[in-house]
Amino acid sequence: MLFNEDFLHYIWQFRLLNKLALHCTNGEALFVLHPGKANTNAGPDFSFARLRMGDCTWVGNVEIHFRSSDWLLHQHHLDPAYDTVILHAVYEDDMAIYRTDGTLIPVLVMKDLLPEDKLTSFQAFQEQGYFFPCSQQIGAVDPHTIQTMLDPMLMERLEEKAFSVAEKTAFNKHHWNETFYYLLLRNFGFKVNAVPFELLADVLPSSLLIRYRDNPLQVAALLFGQAGFLENDFADPYPLQLKAEFRFLQKKHELQPLSSSVWQFLRMRPQNFPTRRLAQLVALLVGRHHFLSQLLETKTLKEVKAIFSSVEVDPYWKTHYHFDKEVKETTVQFGEKSIENLIINAVCLSLYSYGKTFKKPDLMQYAVILLKEIPAEHNSIVDKYVKNGLSVKSAYFSQAVLQLNKSYCNQKKCLNCLIGIKILNK
Repeated sequence: MLFNEDFLHYIWQFRLLNKLALHCTNGEALFVLHPGKANTNAGPDFSFARLRMGDCTWVGNVEIHFRSSDWLLHQHHLDPAYDTVILHAVYEDDMAIYRTDGTLIPVLVMKDLLPEDKLTSFQAFQEQGYFFPCSQQIGAVDPHTIQTMLDPMLMERLEEKAFSVAEKTAFNKHHWNETFYYLLLRNFGFKVNAVPFELLADVLPSSLLIRYRDNPLQVAALLFGQAGFLENDFADPYPLQLKAEFRFLQKKHELQPLSSSVWQFLRMRPQNFPTRRLAQLVALLVGRHHFLSQLLETKTLKEVKAIFSSVEVDPYWKTHYHFDKEVKETTVQFGEKSIENLIINAVCLSLYSYGKTFKKPDLMQYAVILLKEIPAEHNSIVDKYVKNGLSVKSAYFSQAVLQLNKSYCNQKKCLNCLIGIKILNK
């Protein structure tokens, strides 16, 4: 069968059955006065439906299945909530279903009532080999429908990520600065080195770095040493100093560094090498006590960006991508896109999660405002939507598109998506 139960939900919700004069399997005439409200939580599929069956008008719930026997397969017979079902709408009726009090639940068989044009359109959606099902039609969908779908996608993404942040904070014994430090490091590596930076956060807690925050050499020694980059023999004075300092700190704090083999350098621009990123991280952390507290006090995007753009990276890295290997002088300060990436994925998420935990809606709103002011991200997913005609102007919408792709497009949940429904209903 080339459609699923979602298609039956769609047909019922929008009253698209072929015949206006319907009948239940017991021969009673059925008139759908209102199909009910789609239920996205536990319980029957549609709530508060109004149906006229025979001479009586019923108000209650409707359950939809591919086969009647799915009622037992899904164990609805064990849930008293399903005693409120007044109609069982199915594609195939393969067995009688009773409520717990022994009364028979009326059945509507939808098999021969499905509109051929909708079925054809839906099957075409499902069978397309494009990156997302409606890629050839999304550009023609009106902006209001797009916005109505993407707004909740952004909030869904923030809520999902805030839940993960709350779990991480609980693991950190509710030390929010440690959680922010973890998020910051994870996003310093972008996708390629995200995991190594996470591992670095695990073997080098921010509480230790804070103890040495006023000494740039010690902060650099701890970060490069724990990352595994100070194990070689060096000729340059700078890495020799770092190595000597790290040996002292390693012994003092019983530190176990990572292996440098965990870091990725292949197919990366030298400006994004993990050594360069670590040098930027050193500059960002030197002199800071409670980084998150400083961000909580900002009021504008300009202030947040200034925190990242005002740092001075050690001059050694202007002419090096690796220790002991001199190159032509290049800029080593944070680029605009790098700063925006960190704000989107570390700062905004931290502000939203902190606000949610401590019931500060102004902080949550501030995070959303920042996303609206930052230009849209460019990545392999968002760019495909833009290429097919979707207007994505800010990080607010690029983040929403990422969630849309994850929760709907990848799973081909077109019939649960306002954009998909709009296209199918044309």
